[in-house]
Amino acid sequence: MNKKSENALLGIFGLALIATLGSLYFSEIRGYEPCELCWYQRIIMYPIVVISGIAIYQKNARIALTTLVFSVIGGMTSGYHYAIQKIDFFGERAPECGLVSCTGEYINYLGFITIPFLALVAFSGIAVMSTYLLKTIKEEKAV
Repeated sequence: MNKKSENALLGIFGLALIATLGSLYFSEIRGYEPCELCWYQRIIMYPIVVISGIAIYQKNARIALTTLVFSVIGGMTSGYHYAIQKIDFFGERAPECGLVSCTGEYINYLGFITIPFLALVAFSGIAVMSTYLLKTIKEEKAV
């Protein structure tokens, strides 16, 4: 495995770890109770830390397809969650989410940065790096 692939794997691991620690910070330290959609995003993000960590140890870039699938599903979930927070059309039609409303915004930095937005950025970064890894694997097979 080349150095660029190793760096991409480290990037995936780093983003997933930061997102995981960030979600734990918001819930365990700040005391923000996660809504149902936040739980789904956590369920998708947390395994990426373990999967990419094992891939780094094994020097296995082939894990990129798995992280890509997880990140696309997580990104769609985060995108929908962000839409119901910021777009009235979606917010008015949002299903009941349990004890904590999914339309609530614990944070709203600069008028657009919410927790689902942060998750969407992380999932997008993981998807980009996973796609890069898949491209690298394909190029290495061609040589």
